[in-house]
Amino acid sequence: MKLVSVKRKTKREKRFTEKMGMLTANVVYIKKTFMSIPYKTIHKYRETYYGEIKDCDICRLSA
Repeated sequence: MKLVSVKRKTKREKRFTEKMGMLTANVVYIKKTFMSIPYKTIHKYRETYYGEIKDCDICRLSA
């Protein structure tokens, strides 16, 4: 069993962009875990309607 590992999890979140307004997107979280307990988010990104991959810092969580 590894002590430190990296796990990936997908959640659906509501996001707000100025161009498109409110949208629901699949957001992928990449987290570092220690003995299966997540302790640090390394990166999070979302996939757009057109299949592009964008960083989550571009859009806000709510209006």
